[in-house]
Amino acid sequence: MSDNKQKSQQEISSEFTSYYLQRATKEFAEDLDKVRTADDFKNDAIHLLVNALQQGTALFSPEEQRRIVETAPERK
Repeated sequence: MSDNKQKSQQEISSEFTSYYLQRATKEFAEDLDKVRTADDFKNDAIHLLVNALQQGTALFSPEEQRRIVETAPERK
């Protein structure tokens, strides 16, 4: 994956966010399903839920994001 070094930080950040959300939703699938099927959950809350999950990306420095994107297995 040598082409990752030429990617801008914005591209890395975008790829990292996508990867992070895929991993988070896989890891928390049962919990997310319980939230989604709760009686008081409304469809307009999905955007809020995704936004909340995305906030977790702020825990990773740009260097950590680049390292993770560069070493993550290819997603298909």
